[in-house]
Amino acid sequence: MTLEVLPVKRPSWTPLTHDGCINVDVKSLLKLEHLALAMLRFDKNATIHEHPADFDVDVICLGGSGFTSVGKEQSPIYEGERVRWPAGKPHRLWTTDDEMLTLMVEHIQSTKTLASK
Repeated sequence: MTLEVLPVKRPSWTPLTHDGCINVDVKSLLKLEHLALAMLRFDKNATIHEHPADFDVDVICLGGSGFTSVGKEQSPIYEGERVRWPAGKPHRLWTTDDEMLTLMVEHIQSTKTLASK
């Protein structure tokens, strides 16, 4: 086995520009065939609009706090906590009086995708 160390593009913060996303910056860290990692920085009163994804997403709160919802259920999320958004379910993430930093782990090839192979 040969140890392979590969260069990566130095990530920088850019505004998240999807419709319905307000006051959120993203730093894309890694994108592979089956996995994507990104950090999201939320200002006070920031939001990612409600939408489903074709794959499971883990959200890890690295700092601050905010709120998350899946379907009609919602909950606060605090530093050191994780939530999983299941594939196909509408989900949302937002802040009110606090800022928040999250790590998003997108499982691009979810169980649903693997079952179709």
